[in-house]
Amino acid sequence: MLTRIDLRGRHDAPALDLLPRAVLDVSSAVETVRPVVEAVRDRGDDAVREATARFDGVELQELRVPVEALQEALDQLDPAVRAALEEAIARATTVSRAQLRDDEVVQVVDGATVTERWVPVGRVGLYVPGGLVAYPSSVVMNVVPAQVAGVGSLAVASPPKQEFGGRPNPAVLAACALLGVDEVYAVGGAQAVAMFAYGTSECAPVDVITGPGNVYVAAAKRLVQGRCGIDSEAGPTEIGILADDTAVAAYVAADLVAQAEHDPLAACLLVTPSTDLLDAVEVELGKQVPAAKHRERVETALTGQSAFVLVDDLDHGLTVVDAWAAEHLEVITADAPERARRVRNAGAVFIGNHTPVSLGDYLAGSNHVLPTGGTARFSAGLSAQSFLKRMSLIEYSAVALATVAPHVAALGGAEDLTSHVEAVQIRQRQ
Repeated sequence: MLTRIDLRGRHDAPALDLLPRAVLDVSSAVETVRPVVEAVRDRGDDAVREATARFDGVELQELRVPVEALQEALDQLDPAVRAALEEAIARATTVSRAQLRDDEVVQVVDGATVTERWVPVGRVGLYVPGGLVAYPSSVVMNVVPAQVAGVGSLAVASPPKQEFGGRPNPAVLAACALLGVDEVYAVGGAQAVAMFAYGTSECAPVDVITGPGNVYVAAAKRLVQGRCGIDSEAGPTEIGILADDTAVAAYVAADLVAQAEHDPLAACLLVTPSTDLLDAVEVELGKQVPAAKHRERVETALTGQSAFVLVDDLDHGLTVVDAWAAEHLEVITADAPERARRVRNAGAVFIGNHTPVSLGDYLAGSNHVLPTGGTARFSAGLSAQSFLKRMSLIEYSAVALATVAPHVAALGGAEDLTSHVEAVQIRQRQ
């Protein structure tokens, strides 16, 4: 089912170009969504309603979901789902709190300090997708770190659905209510991003927008970046698995299927030096894929931008997965804990036979909003720090300033910024 790519003996960079990944053409989508974003910027709520009617087939009277509708959704939520969400919230809160930093006072010299202070942004807009499936777990993953960071104002947007009376999925609404978020908008796509960025009469503008979405959401984020902060331009989900013969083939196959059911564009890569493991996983896929509820979606992903990759050994495999920089990476090897610590590029790393990616989607405690498309080479997943700004507080005494004044004079003179020098010198003459 999966294409086999034999990289044995191939350690050159062009060989890594053979690794598959879904193409997310954000640049092309930018021109598609630009009129939507600009219309919302210029005409506010009316443009949001027009875009919602056009793309979602829903005529909105009010963009904001009534608070009583949130509570109603929570009251009607399956008790088992509520218990699972409560546990997910507790675990995510524990990990998010560990991500906070204390202010650090650095004494540069006597009488001179620089304090590194972490300050939460004032308001955030959290996007929860509503495409092929509902994602109440994404409410948890976006809201919890923002709350832990101390953000004072949070708003959630999720696409309206005709089958739910023009409101977002009830499970999403219930998760918002459970977290105490009462500002929720039945708005999706590029219009939701624009609403958050520019504000409307119903929704105040935000400082940061986070949350995954489709290519149009990513394109809209690109357009508004600079007006406000964004987490990333999230693309199709992906999994990389680095494994040896200690991996259980049935588990590996199950994890490939699980990732593939997210999206026909999901990318799945199994990297191993073991042909026996590849053969065994292929047999397992032959059993598990036909039984999958979303078989068509799974088959499209696995036969598309997915592959079995043969490598010389695990060190070679580590080079390959680092180059691919997966959103999710499983390391299932005899030396998995040690080898996982050698990984440089991945959104999140799952270690051993009993730590599947699906655990991270819900209840590991880690965040499932992660960098995709190879961007894990230079970016990280969502965390409490995503909602914090580092601010330096500088304080010098008169003596400390006098001590450094000659150096300021030298550098300011070299740059021909004489007023910079004078701003220090005037304090020396007083």
